[in-house]
Amino acid sequence: MIIEYHRPKTLEEALGLLQRPQPPTLPLGGGTTLSRLKEPDCAVVDLQALGLNQIMLQGNILKIGATVTLQQLIDYAGLRPDLVLAARKETTFNLRQRATVAGSVVSGDGRSPFLAALLALDATLLWMPREQVESVGDFLALRGRRPQKGLLITELRVATNVNFKYEAVARTPEDRPIILVAVAKWPSGRTRVVVGGFGKTPRLVMDGPDASGSQVALRSVLQDADDEWASAAYRQEVAQVLLSRCMSVL
Repeated sequence: MIIEYHRPKTLEEALGLLQRPQPPTLPLGGGTTLSRLKEPDCAVVDLQALGLNQIMLQGNILKIGATVTLQQLIDYAGLRPDLVLAARKETTFNLRQRATVAGSVVSGDGRSPFLAALLALDATLLWMPREQVESVGDFLALRGRRPQKGLLITELRVATNVNFKYEAVARTPEDRPIILVAVAKWPSGRTRVVVGGFGKTPRLVMDGPDASGSQVALRSVLQDADDEWASAAYRQEVAQVLLSRCMSVL
């Protein structure tokens, strides 16, 4: 139950509230993540007045404020088409009006197209007050297993000079995927392959100087990908096709 509601006007004020020992205090962006939490009694800090809803291109880095909504990101001119597609497939239009990019990173599961895209693109997070930059991959590896009290994601950073392709299979066009493949390729040839559609987070298949070995690595990662939606064997077979589609246009 929410026992306190705060709407600070400065980042310093927000961080001060989040760092309090009691009561447990959580950041509130669009509210779609917080509504699913089972915290018994907590205070919330509404971030909407902090100006974290801006998108700015600096060189070849797109800086996306933590409270930018998925729909706001989709509407941003110049975003790569398949990143737009991944964000659009994340949830319904109505929820995209509220769901924030930071909230999607914090709560996204293995069937999250947007989170898979960010992992493939090696996106980074800016944490305050430490001004610490952390990759989405490093964050996911430790998500839920380390204290984050008093810390706040203020920005998401994505490189724009990276080619990106996303492919997925779902039961219906509007469903979340049961298998997805996201591939990012840098001008240097560096290639990252991510697979999702199951589990707690998307999985990094490979990050190498080129795409060699990606088919074998993908099959290996999917050996234990059984769940109520699909078998591991099915996912292994379909993922190879999706990966080939991605590679053919990169």
